[in-house]
Amino acid sequence: MIRTSLFVAAAILGVATVPAATIDNYKQSIEQWRAGRIERLTAADGWLSLIGLEWLKEGANRVGSAADNDIVLGTGPAHLGVVTLAHDGSVRMVLDKHNGATIDGKAVAEAPLVDDAHVAGDAAPTRVAFGSASFYVIDRDGRKGLRVKDTEAPSRKHFAGIDAFPVDPSWRIEATWLPAAPGETLEMGTVIGTVDKYPVPGKLEFTRDGKRFEILPVIEVPGDAQYFIVFADRTSGRETYGAARFLYIDPPRDGKVVLDFNKAYNPPCAFTPFATCPLAPPENRLDLRVTAGEKKYAGAH
Repeated sequence: MIRTSLFVAAAILGVATVPAATIDNYKQSIEQWRAGRIERLTAADGWLSLIGLEWLKEGANRVGSAADNDIVLGTGPAHLGVVTLAHDGSVRMVLDKHNGATIDGKAVAEAPLVDDAHVAGDAAPTRVAFGSASFYVIDRDGRKGLRVKDTEAPSRKHFAGIDAFPVDPSWRIEATWLPAAPGETLEMGTVIGTVDKYPVPGKLEFTRDGKRFEILPVIEVPGDAQYFIVFADRTSGRETYGAARFLYIDPPRDGKVVLDFNKAYNPPCAFTPFATCPLAPPENRLDLRVTAGEKKYAGAH
């Protein structure tokens, strides 16, 4: 009887078809997705391992854990080496001798450091490793910084878990897809004050509680199989993380897209102050309480 009621309520709300006989299977699939989400978040190289974001100045930057460095790391050798940012944006690392550090797994004296915005294909940025920690260079709107990670980070070792709304099939909503005009883009600010511009493939229209809403997905990385949504709603800053939540969707089929808000999740910035997350743009601030997906992080910094 409960399953039937859930299915009828879902149908009235205009959600994508979730037959009564598969409600439990659907809920189980969301719980499995959440388990995978936690596994990725807590991985040795996951977001919880972040311990620093250090911006480079042009010229030589002495790096290490000692106080006399230009960039003081929270762990590692007292004097790791020198990272030089050239005027043309290229970066090079010269390691101090006998500190056991490696560059891309090799015990070399020096090497160029390719940042995350200039790697080829699926390659990773150049990684400098020392003990349980490592860093690589990120590029944010032309600004270069060291993203420092440590498998022994307190945020990883003392992870407080993820709180979420109960799985509710009525938040698996079938939206109408309206293709965007060629060249349409969406600007999104970030927590570090930059503004990124993303291609918009289309617009989603959906109804909830008898009201119509719109939301804009973007192409986060060209060639990705899914589209990316950064949104806020009337729970933001109260029950959920204030800056935004994230959601991925599959491309449209027959003019329809499934928006599954049960898979809405917190950006890395909800867990660490060292991430560079996008903020929900005005176009995606919903006048609606989305009581699905992840809630605020209990162990917030």
